Amino acid sequence: MKKLALASLVATLLSSATSFAASETYILDTTHTLPRFEYNHLGYSSQLSRFNNTTGKITFDRAAKTGSVDVVIDATSVDTGSTLFDKHIQDVDFFDTAKYPTITFKSNSVKFEGDKIVAVDGNLTIKGVTKPVTLTVVSFLCMPHPMLKKDACGATATTKIKRTEFNAGKYAPYVGDEVTLTIPVESVKE
Repeated sequence: MKKLALASLVATLLSSATSFAASETYILDTTHTLPRFEYNHLGYSSQLSRFNNTTGKITFDRAAKTGSVDVVIDATSVDTGSTLFDKHIQDVDFFDTAKYPTITFKSNSVKFEGDKIVAVDGNLTIKGVTKPVTLTVVSFLCMPHPMLKKDACGATATTKIKRTEFNAGKYAPYVGDEVTLTIPVESVKE
């Protein structure tokens, strides 16, 4: 009888532990996920532009130290601060949004330090060209959202790419080939 009760208790504890170790999915908050890119312009200055429409989701299991990130950036939502330049940068020489309207990032692995995500390895696709990149996560926080009353996570991730590797190298090297891509993300638990 004692062995049966002990076995039942162990089974209950194990099933409870499994439920705590479940994977969680967070949907990107499109109003607070505005990827930006920065490049050197003719040596004069660093130019900073952003994309206004981004969707995606983040799934992770802190106990198992696993996860995935899937981000879709609407390249037609590029915002340089100039309507004329927004159209120019969407042409064939740069993003070619008529043919490639989205930029995507799909993870292969998520790296943790403790409960925090510190890096995400994956594939970045721009203008139909896919290259492996590592997003370095410079900030990460999960907590109850004070206004939405739901669990939420936020992060800022960054990487450097060469635009010539994505067939978007017009005017390089005069306009810098190296581009810093920064993705600030806020997401709400599904």
